[in-house]
Amino acid sequence: MSPTDARLVRNTALTVVALVLLRLVGAAWTPITFDEAYYWIWAKNLAFSYYDHPPAVALVIRLGIMIAGDNELGIRLVSILLALPMSYAVYRAAEILFGGTRVAVNAALLLNATLMAAVGTLIVTPDSPLLVASSFVLFFLAKVLESGRGAWWLAVGAAVGLALLSKYTAMFFGPAILIWLISVPKLRRWFLSLWLYLGGLVALAIFSPVIIWNADHHWVSFIKQLGRSQIDHFRLSFIAELIPTQIVFATPLVFILGAMGLYGLVRREGGALASRVLIGAMFWVITVYFLWHALHARVEANWFAPVYPAFAIAAAVAADPARWEKFPRRLANFCLRWAAPVGVVMFAALMVQANTGWLSGYRRDATVRSIGVGWTALAAEIEATRARVGTSCVLAPDYGTASWLTFYLPKDTCVVQPTQRIRWVNMPEPDPAKLSGKLLWVDEVRVSPQPYVTDTFARIERVGEFRRMRGPLVIETYALDLVDGAKRAVLDNSPPPELQ
Repeated sequence: MSPTDARLVRNTALTVVALVLLRLVGAAWTPITFDEAYYWIWAKNLAFSYYDHPPAVALVIRLGIMIAGDNELGIRLVSILLALPMSYAVYRAAEILFGGTRVAVNAALLLNATLMAAVGTLIVTPDSPLLVASSFVLFFLAKVLESGRGAWWLAVGAAVGLALLSKYTAMFFGPAILIWLISVPKLRRWFLSLWLYLGGLVALAIFSPVIIWNADHHWVSFIKQLGRSQIDHFRLSFIAELIPTQIVFATPLVFILGAMGLYGLVRREGGALASRVLIGAMFWVITVYFLWHALHARVEANWFAPVYPAFAIAAAVAADPARWEKFPRRLANFCLRWAAPVGVVMFAALMVQANTGWLSGYRRDATVRSIGVGWTALAAEIEATRARVGTSCVLAPDYGTASWLTFYLPKDTCVVQPTQRIRWVNMPEPDPAKLSGKLLWVDEVRVSPQPYVTDTFARIERVGEFRRMRGPLVIETYALDLVDGAKRAVLDNSPPPELQ
């Protein structure tokens, strides 16, 4: 490596580390989302799998809270730090596939410039470990191509297995790899190699705990997630949402570069056939599925996480090896120069807005209900009311409210979601003694009580109403009802919809 390239690599590494440190600051400042609180409870009750997802997110959080404690930073610490090996994997994949230090450092930098990498590792969801595992799937496939050694298929299988432990979306890596092997003549020989199938067995072995858990729970998680692909009706409005959200999550300049790069790869720009097809397959297989999914249901922006390593490499190809005419060349240079600064500004603005609401003049925005701003003060009022009326347990109607209450109330407080019990099947059952007598029902203010409340309790008395605030903005108002005189079992153990 030349001195110039060595300096470029060093500066890129320092930039990535600086971005990771910035995310750690954001993580410590920003309250957790209701999903993070839910996964934090998973981390306290580790299991082979869960109703919603496989267990990787719980393992990531568990390791973080062991290091930094039961706080926002602890929950997010390991997820954010995983951006470092993720960046290395993308760097090496780009270097192998497109043969140069510059395209490699650009790929690593462009991936970290996206909100998908910044927010997607800060807000811990199953997509966080999936994003990291996806980077290593791509890297190890590049090693198969570079070395021709079958043993690298074992590494591919391990990475795919870890991706499957993160989220079921990883199953699309199978068709992507198959398309790659079929489309590139010199790679078809692997179909006759035992190594390919051993790699598949490694992936299956790593994923097997999830299969075992599902077998013990009537396949409920598989039915829940895989059943989403069925289309009962069409709604084109979801398609209309998809591209704008990805422009934001990629950040506009990286999105432009990525689109140019994907087009350039189709034009056979930069790289051999095997490299171009690999990037295309890793991007388009999952993307086409989500386009299909968006015909009938909303596709959340973070669901595209596994395509971002390939997308970042495509963007790097557009920035360097691809040959463009004058205007596209100037556009690519401009996007590359300003991608990281724009990404940092967008991330900082998002953190400020989510925590304060300043940038919207304290009006509502997309983050206001999911981020737990105001919950510390709200939980203190709920706990004071609970102590005043003498209830033994707090009930909540949904998993988000129950999870926030569990995180923000004193740690020994009994908090239960009495419905949807499948969500809590891995957790100890509540003490029956605490569910007898007076209980506190916490829910958003409604015109009339939920049917569960009126059907279960003879006495319902409003004992308080409190607001969750972000500055002067009322996010939501919670009603606290004293409920007593249970007419039936407090816990509703009806089967989940998937099993009815």
